[in-house]
Amino acid sequence: MATPQEIRTAKFVQKLVKNLRSRHFNAFFCATADEAVARVLELIPAGSSVTWGGSATIRDMGLVKALSDAGCYDVWDRDLLPTADEKAALYRRSFSADVYLSSVNAMSEDGVLVNIDGNGNRVAAITFGPKRVIFVVGINKVCGTVDAALTRARSTAAPLNSQRFDLQTPCSVDGSCHNCHGEDCICNYVHFLRNSPGGRHTVVLVGQDLGY
Repeated sequence: MATPQEIRTAKFVQKLVKNLRSRHFNAFFCATADEAVARVLELIPAGSSVTWGGSATIRDMGLVKALSDAGCYDVWDRDLLPTADEKAALYRRSFSADVYLSSVNAMSEDGVLVNIDGNGNRVAAITFGPKRVIFVVGINKVCGTVDAALTRARSTAAPLNSQRFDLQTPCSVDGSCHNCHGEDCICNYVHFLRNSPGGRHTVVLVGQDLGY
């Protein structure tokens, strides 16, 4: 028998999927991370070139390993590159990928995706370049409004990612956004994706907490 939380999540995501589709996103719901991995693999044709930004969600849910183990994709993994110059070259090459994978820092209930970046490679690829973009979004990323989503991106995701990347920012010291201007600032680019032109973007919602 489903728990009250599971029942609420199932009803809640019906609204989320409807709102995303009204903005021309392809949208799906998966109850678990394992189901989401299977769904994403179904969405990517064999032979496709696939890459991603610095997403904890993509790695932690096992999607990177699944793509490599499948043996039928041209996988471009920046974490396997030894130098900063090679990574930067891959950021630019990512614009020609068939599929770009990402999560979001936050999403509003009415379907606006919010992301922030330090160097901009992820939000740039989300905006233009790769033929298709697939977002995997844990239920923990959903906020009531766009303003609330921006607050989550700045005050929750940014401090956690600053810690993850060992950046020297005020938020990495005390976990709170200082609206800083430091060289390591992770909030240089703030991106709102309101609609998906031509249905280029797919959102796979997951009924579990994923990523930061």
